[in-house]
Amino acid sequence: MKPVAVLLAVGCLLSSASGQWREATVSVGIYPWYLAYNSTSNKVYCADMTDTNVVVIDGATNRVGTTVAIGFKTSDLAYDSTDNKVYCSIRDTNFVTVIDGAADTILARIPVGGAPGTMVYNPRGSKIYCAVPGCVTVIDGAADTVIRTVEIGGSANVMVYNSISNKVYCAYDSNVVVIIDGAADTVKARLAVEAYPCAFAYNAANNKVYCANQGSRNVTVIDGAADTVIATVRAGTKYLAYNSTNNKVYCANSPDRNITVIDGVANTVVATVAVAAMPIKLQYNSINNKVYCLVNNNSVQVIDGATDSVIRTISGVGEALEAVAWNPVQNRTYVSSIGSLYVSVIRDSMPPGIEERPASDVRNTASGATVVRGVLALWESPVAGHESQVDLLDISGRKVMSLLPGPNDVRRLSPGVYFVREPSAITKVVVTR
Repeated sequence: MKPVAVLLAVGCLLSSASGQWREATVSVGIYPWYLAYNSTSNKVYCADMTDTNVVVIDGATNRVGTTVAIGFKTSDLAYDSTDNKVYCSIRDTNFVTVIDGAADTILARIPVGGAPGTMVYNPRGSKIYCAVPGCVTVIDGAADTVIRTVEIGGSANVMVYNSISNKVYCAYDSNVVVIIDGAADTVKARLAVEAYPCAFAYNAANNKVYCANQGSRNVTVIDGAADTVIATVRAGTKYLAYNSTNNKVYCANSPDRNITVIDGVANTVVATVAVAAMPIKLQYNSINNKVYCLVNNNSVQVIDGATDSVIRTISGVGEALEAVAWNPVQNRTYVSSIGSLYVSVIRDSMPPGIEERPASDVRNTASGATVVRGVLALWESPVAGHESQVDLLDISGRKVMSLLPGPNDVRRLSPGVYFVREPSAITKVVVTR
């Protein structure tokens, strides 16, 4: 086992500010259909399905850093945190363009055998799965070469990765979910679901995959270990988000004006949250335990993840809201507006008053961590009850393990960005091998 290195990057201290507000608008000059967050370089990539450029926004300054000339129209973006690369599936072609996440230059164009669409990243094998007609093309993230083509019998319109069982789930219009083994890159199972599966969410706490079926207006719950359907819940029509703090799944009901909340253990509806207009997209913020709901009246409504109630409405975010991405370093949420040609930046305060501090202050303000031979050693903290209140989160905000003072075995973790969350501080750590 190779040693794992951890670099402390961001610390947090107490403050008195709280709430959510629109901090900035970033003019991108294109119709911003797709967003992807680069957790290593703290950047947001913005692509347009009608334009041939990718605009890069600096996550610290909210300014456009550069524009990458792709030369073709993009149909999806995916970020590889192991190799710090951004993959752009190029519509109406047969290749995927690779952008260097540090230099923002084109590294490669990879032929994938057909018109590429949606993509998903597998951090365990540093692979990118790209949907093409009838198949899924598997790309090696280190070499940027195609290593396998997996026939699934249809064109996947949505995919999700199961980090516990190392599987990729692919849904297409024939009411089928195809499950790919993330190690062997072969089909493990095919499951019949309801009409028109269109969205996934993954629950790592219980190893479940949720599939929203737009045609039948329900959600299929799949056991991630056994690859069987274990429940069908009358909820959700198009968009899903997983709350890793309270173990709940949020289902946007379109064209209805509400969101259904499903208990992650019982697979039952526990709440229905009314919103101001038709919900468009959902984004979960694990630092503040909030769900951001883009609604069809140019606003974003913020839902408390504990109480399942709307606590704030941010108006004037932009016309025709389309995509959303979260930056956990500055605790910013990016919302693209294809009607206004800009990206709105929504800022959220840190929980009970946590604010960012430079990396040089980390060791004096928050618990630190060092890793030697796959063991994360957590420094002692003066915070009372520290032993039972420290968690390690992945870049999506999902809790991957609890931490105790002293040695913690992290050899099973994939390289990437993680966050040490304790009562009075949140610290970013980058795990490399």
